[in-house]
Amino acid sequence: MLTRRRLLVAAGQLSGASLLTACGIRLSAGAFGGVGDGDGAVLTARPEASPPRPPEGPPTIPGTHPLGLEAVRDALLHVPPTVLPGAAAPLVLTLHGAGGDAEAGLALLGPLAVERGLLLLAPASRGTTWDAIRGSYGPDAALIDRALARVFAAFAVDASRVAVAGFSDGASYALGLGLANGDLLRKIVAFSPGFVPPRGRREGAPLVFVSHGDADEVLPIDRTSGKIVPKLREDGYDVTFREFSGPHTVPSGIAREAVDWLG
Repeated sequence: MLTRRRLLVAAGQLSGASLLTACGIRLSAGAFGGVGDGDGAVLTARPEASPPRPPEGPPTIPGTHPLGLEAVRDALLHVPPTVLPGAAAPLVLTLHGAGGDAEAGLALLGPLAVERGLLLLAPASRGTTWDAIRGSYGPDAALIDRALARVFAAFAVDASRVAVAGFSDGASYALGLGLANGDLLRKIVAFSPGFVPPRGRREGAPLVFVSHGDADEVLPIDRTSGKIVPKLREDGYDVTFREFSGPHTVPSGIAREAVDWLG
């Protein structure tokens, strides 16, 4: 079990260690790029009106629990004590950067989960980064779909408050999944994305929050968010963009603003 102390330590390390997590990952030729197709991005799991907790489901008590979907690099679910049994709760799917893991995904918004009553679901990529960053959606998207189904079966998740957030490569993956599943993932938070992975259909009209540091040397802002944000707006999406002074990281103030934006 991931203790609160470990969660806070991981969050504190985010501003330092995560600066290197996207090193070596190529940038796409443009804001919308990639070499594969986006058909595998479609998720089928949906919140249930009256979820019966299955015997193999995750614990619903406060704490951080592995879902038991994988023997290695399992997905984690963080249940804050402010989530009341049976009450409809917001859920945020949190995606780590390249070289990260589920704990790194939780660290993105973990310190704010308690005060805002957020369920956090953090999967881990099967490889060093998410599948569609270098190719097509496949095992990572499939694991996310299985993890969502497991959580939806155990918790009364508010269908209008399901969101996805990610950092670096996780932000790119969040954009790809969010645009393909806007009927499920109503809001997308992209902290320092590199590009939008290959996508097939677009569904719904998710709201988008993007942040990026003006001194980012890993994913330079002019080659990434500077192209992504105008393209999304051109395509009709409602985008909130925050440029901040700093490198490839998620400042605490930006994380809090993103959670405020999530509502």
